[in-house]
Amino acid sequence: MTQKPMTKTQLVAALAEATGTDKATANNTLQAITDIVTNEVVGGGAVTLPGLGKFVCRDRPDRMVRNPATGEQMHKDADRVAKVTIAKALKDAVNA
Repeated sequence: MTQKPMTKTQLVAALAEATGTDKATANNTLQAITDIVTNEVVGGGAVTLPGLGKFVCRDRPDRMVRNPATGEQMHKDADRVAKVTIAKALKDAVNA
C-alpha cells in the first residue's frame, strides 16, 4: 500500500531539521528553488537537480486526439508541457 504524499508543511519541517535552520528560512529556500526552476523552464531552459532529475519544457506539435467518451477524433493545437526525467541515482535508490 502506498503512503500519502509528503505535504509542503512536512517538507519544510524536514528541510529545516536537515539543514539546522528554522522553518521560515527553509520555506524561503524551498520557494526560491521553486521560483528559479519555474522561471527557467517557462523560458525554454532546463534545470538539473543533482540526484533528483531534470526539469525541461517540451513543445508538442499539432495532433489528432480521440475523445474517450464518444470516440470522436478532434484536432488539438500545439502546446508546451513540463517534463521531468528522473535521475539514475534516484531510480537506483528506489529499486535497491
